[in-house]
Amino acid sequence: MATGQRIVDLSLLLAEELPAAWATHMPYQQKTFNYFADRDDQVAPLKSETGPYQTRWLLIDEHTGTHIDAPAHFIPEPDTGLPNAGPAGTITVEQIPLERLTGPAAVIDIPDDLPGSEPGVSPLITDDLVLGWEQRHGRLQSGDIVLFRTRWDRHYVRGPEGKAYSHGPLVTRSEPGWPAPGVEAMQVIIDRGVRCVGTDGASMGSSHNGAPVHQLGLSSGVVFIEALAGLDQLPVRGATFCFAPLKVARGTGAPGRAFAWVSD
Repeated sequence: MATGQRIVDLSLLLAEELPAAWATHMPYQQKTFNYFADRDDQVAPLKSETGPYQTRWLLIDEHTGTHIDAPAHFIPEPDTGLPNAGPAGTITVEQIPLERLTGPAAVIDIPDDLPGSEPGVSPLITDDLVLGWEQRHGRLQSGDIVLFRTRWDRHYVRGPEGKAYSHGPLVTRSEPGWPAPGVEAMQVIIDRGVRCVGTDGASMGSSHNGAPVHQLGLSSGVVFIEALAGLDQLPVRGATFCFAPLKVARGTGAPGRAFAWVSD
C-alpha cells in the first residue's frame, strides 16, 4: 500500500441474524461442526469428536452478502435454445479475471428523493442522472469501475427493521425497493467501455423487474458487484476499488471481500 493511503472495507458482515441472503432463496446459516469439548444444550449441543479445536460449516447461496454476478447468472449457454442465450452464458465466476474487478472507482451518488419509489417498486436510476454525473466529474472510461452509492446498506440491520433490506420489497411488497439502474442508464455505462459495475443496493436489478438490466449488462460481458457497504467512505473519483470473490467452479456468482484504497 502506497504511503498516504488507507484501505476501506466495503463488504457486508455475514451473520444469520442479518438479512444476508436473497429474500426468496435459502437462508444463510453457520453451524458448529466441532467444538473444543462436549457441551450439552437443548437448543444447540456442541460436540468434540474430531480434536481440540472449533470449526463451522456454512450453508450459503452463491449470491449471499457482498457478491459478484457472473454472466452465467442470467444468460443461458448458447446451445440451449433458451431466450437470451449467448456466448456470455458460458462465463462463470472462476473465469472472470481479477483485473476486471480492480480499477479506479467512479462513484455515482444517487439522491434520496429519486422519484418512483413505491412498496415493492424500485425507483430507477436514469441515463440522464448518469450523463449529468459525467458533466460534473468527467466522462466514464474503459477500466473505470462504476459504483452506485444509494446508501441502501442502512437497511442491513438486525431485527424487524432489517426486513426493509430485501424481504419487504420482494416478499411482502410492503416496503419500497432499492434504487436500481434502468436499461438506458446501463447502456450508457456499457457504451463507455465499463465492464464492472457495483451497487450498495440489494441487487443491480429492480425489486419489481430485475431481469432486463441483468440480461443487458451480463450479456455484454459486464459483471456486477452487489450488496456493497460503506460507499459513503469513498470520494467521487480517486479511490481504487477491488473485489476478490471466492474462486467457485461453475459459479453463477460468489461472495467475497470488497475494499478500496483511499488517499488520506
